[in-house]
Amino acid sequence: MTLKEQIPAGAKKIAGLRPTRHRILVYLTIMGPGLIAANAGNDAGGIATYSSAGASYGYSLLWMLVLITFSLIVVQEMCARMGAATGQGLSDLIRENFGIRWTVLVMLCLFIANTGTIASEFVGIAASLELFGISKYLSVPIVALILWSLIVQGSYKLVERIFLAMSLVFLGYIGSAFLAGPNWGEALRQTVVPSFSFDSGYLTMFIATVGTTITPYMQLYIQSSVAEKGVTMRDYPYERADVIMGSIFSNTIAFFIVVCTAATLFVAGIHVNTAADAAKGLEPLAGPYAETLFAIGLFGASMLAAGVLPLATAYSLTEALGFEKGVSRSFEEAPVFMSIFTALIIFGAAVSLIPGLPLIQALIVVQVLNGVLLPVILVSILKIVNNQEVMGEHVNGPLQNVIAWATTIAVSGLSILLVVSNFAPGLMGT
Repeated sequence: MTLKEQIPAGAKKIAGLRPTRHRILVYLTIMGPGLIAANAGNDAGGIATYSSAGASYGYSLLWMLVLITFSLIVVQEMCARMGAATGQGLSDLIRENFGIRWTVLVMLCLFIANTGTIASEFVGIAASLELFGISKYLSVPIVALILWSLIVQGSYKLVERIFLAMSLVFLGYIGSAFLAGPNWGEALRQTVVPSFSFDSGYLTMFIATVGTTITPYMQLYIQSSVAEKGVTMRDYPYERADVIMGSIFSNTIAFFIVVCTAATLFVAGIHVNTAADAAKGLEPLAGPYAETLFAIGLFGASMLAAGVLPLATAYSLTEALGFEKGVSRSFEEAPVFMSIFTALIIFGAAVSLIPGLPLIQALIVVQVLNGVLLPVILVSILKIVNNQEVMGEHVNGPLQNVIAWATTIAVSGLSILLVVSNFAPGLMGT
């Protein structure tokens, strides 16, 4: 029996239970894609970006985290709904609904964004193990080979939960934020009162925060995951709840990372230039063990994404372009898929080994790239989700369109401002 058949069958078995218990069991059966996809943003790049935001700009970016939470919920919900309504992944729908030129453009953007993110995960692996005194020139090649072997042999799922559990270390930022004694009055004020600056550094951090919160690969993951699980529109309200809860949970962690680093690093004038600097945010909670705790969390989060991302990217590209795919296939059976998958791991590992690479800055640059490329992905999603021939009665409502288009236009405008501030600062008075 396929997974798609198992969920309705499971629903029938519990149909006679009390309504409340029935709803809980159905939700537990369906939950996962929304929670995992949203928390994927709290990977190496996410932690580096949120830590740097708090350390460099204090509480001044908290207001945008609130707004971006609504945007994240809407974007993730659209992709989950498309997966439930069509039973197809995003790449499939893009190939079927757009011409070859647009499909190639979107796939190119996804390839660039995902390749950068994969490299950032290996940068995170290198940074985490350097905190234990292990040279990246030794650790990264070994880790890359292990990850490749785990995925090709189909055993990655066995260790995925371990990496996920390790990444939950970042929950410690919540306790650390309270112990750091932040100015809660000022934090609350800047959470509800927007502030903005045309300074290129501020714009860079703003776009990086958007890019790491609504990462392009998250949309690919959630839609494919919902479709693969066999979630239908009949059970979709439970998946919608999963999306909302996942988005709120992940951005709550981001909120406390910013508050924590603002209260510890910003007030001390410490900028996040290394993983050791970012680890200082956990000192109020972990004291002398802050670096160890941070290293464990960073390693788990980076390993989790470094394993999933190359695979998801190879699947998406070959799916969109009509090539054979699957890690169970040999190089002869699926040469394009296996070549892309292997090349992504090699490239990501190689980038992290560049001598003198500023690790934290590299992580942030990748998130900026994600933010700049995000509008192309969002436009594709919005065109499909509003197509009645594809979605039937499940097209977007007016409010969803307003929030999604506002996000797309705002990120596009910020990208233009960032380019102007860097290459023609005189036009902005900087």
